[in-house]
Amino acid sequence: MIKIEMLSTGDEVLHGQIVDTNAAWLADYLFSQGLPMCGRSTVGDALDALEAALRERSQHADVLIVNGGLGPTSDDLSAEAAARALGQPLVESAEWLARMTQYFAERGREMAPSNRKQAQLPAGSEMIDNPVGTACGFAITLNRCLIFFTPGVPSEFKVMVEQQIVPRLRARFTLAEPPLCLRLTTFGRGESSLAQQLDTLALPADVVLGYRSSAPIIELKLTGPAARREEMLRVWEDVKREAGDSLIFEGTAGLAASVGELLATCGQSLAVSEQFSNGLLCWQLGDGGVTPVYAEVLPSQPETLERSLQRAADFAARTRADVVLLVAQAGDDSMNYVIHSAQGGQAVRAGFSLSNRASRVHQDTCVVMALNLLRRWLSGEPLRAHYGWVHVYEHIVTP
Repeated sequence: MIKIEMLSTGDEVLHGQIVDTNAAWLADYLFSQGLPMCGRSTVGDALDALEAALRERSQHADVLIVNGGLGPTSDDLSAEAAARALGQPLVESAEWLARMTQYFAERGREMAPSNRKQAQLPAGSEMIDNPVGTACGFAITLNRCLIFFTPGVPSEFKVMVEQQIVPRLRARFTLAEPPLCLRLTTFGRGESSLAQQLDTLALPADVVLGYRSSAPIIELKLTGPAARREEMLRVWEDVKREAGDSLIFEGTAGLAASVGELLATCGQSLAVSEQFSNGLLCWQLGDGGVTPVYAEVLPSQPETLERSLQRAADFAARTRADVVLLVAQAGDDSMNYVIHSAQGGQAVRAGFSLSNRASRVHQDTCVVMALNLLRRWLSGEPLRAHYGWVHVYEHIVTP
């Protein structure tokens, strides 16, 4: 199997001042392409350390993807380190210099003299196109290791990996078929509760069931060779059955996107009134492609479930939306969730086993609860269900 590693550069990455999202994205993307990484490392903005890291990792990897250090400033040292490791000088790429000049001209800007540094590449290297930025990448071979150098800007990095690097790897190496990965997300049950049921399932050979906890949700992933597809799909039905009411969506699109699809299928408009979550509910709906016809964010003011029901009915009359989703603070440590339509209303008062009620996790939990109740209502499922650590105290249905 081809050995692929990543080397992230930059003091800000090394010292934890920024999160290395590029590394997480690359690992996931390459895995989905049947190219799992076998190692990741980080080095700061020191020329000797970067050169040493290139020499060392090139002794172990077949492919090394270096991220960062291609900018115009003095701490961008990747090209110089590569040239030193190769024992070659830096030479100016007339092609890339012309591309940069055109890039700035098209935007009505003058190129700063410092940008010329980004056209300095190790002699003998292959230039790698960057269609969305001023830092081209390049590739070298060191100790029989193919090394790609990429910019640190995520939007540029991802385009280059997808359009430039992976096609080169497919042309050069014989790659395995990408694995099959089935995913679903749960809400309301703990990881240990799910594992107690799911770990008893008999899995096909070379198939792994994994858990990823990110409060307040837990993602389940069944991963294995594509050749095991039929067996995996049969097991997947068992996984979904064991997840039960805690299953909120399959795949990776997200809960809000699932709600959006249901609203579009029903041809219904949505209005949202939220307390406590400070606009997070509306933001997540928008992120999932749902645009409410009206939305309001109100300060928290505890009220009874009956009062929330009445407010939802008044809100529906005022906005003329087909469906109203209302979230309000109850008079204790619980929240009211109301769904109102021309067919009547349903209201649930629920609370959560969380130690810090004022935390962002609690807000996230309230939003997931609201979206999941709306999803269940749109799907014709009962709102009162077995949610595990979600406690439903009241449920009112009005004609």
